[in-house]
Amino acid sequence: MALTDVKEVFNKMGEVFNANAAQGLDVVFQYEITGDGGGNWNVVVKDGACQVNEGTHEAPSVTLTMSDETWLGIVNKQTNGMQAFMSGQLKATGDIMLAQRVEQLFPL
Repeated sequence: MALTDVKEVFNKMGEVFNANAAQGLDVVFQYEITGDGGGNWNVVVKDGACQVNEGTHEAPSVTLTMSDETWLGIVNKQTNGMQAFMSGQLKATGDIMLAQRVEQLFPL
């Protein structure tokens, strides 16, 4: 079933979190989702646990900026994250290598 609401995706991330893939990580993913259905969320991954928060974190490890359409396309496997990055639909700042871990950490 396709996810159609950005907030719904972030609510679901805590449910599908893969603690095994998070061993040894101490990172903060900041999401800046533009568009009518957008907003800011941060996901703190530390000690094999995750916390999803609405809002902006003061010291994210990586910041991912994209439209609501791009984000929903990525989580619904209609858009490839790497292709979105290469085409400019997804912008990443900070430790961009962490962005590649999102799929392993949150198998939506």
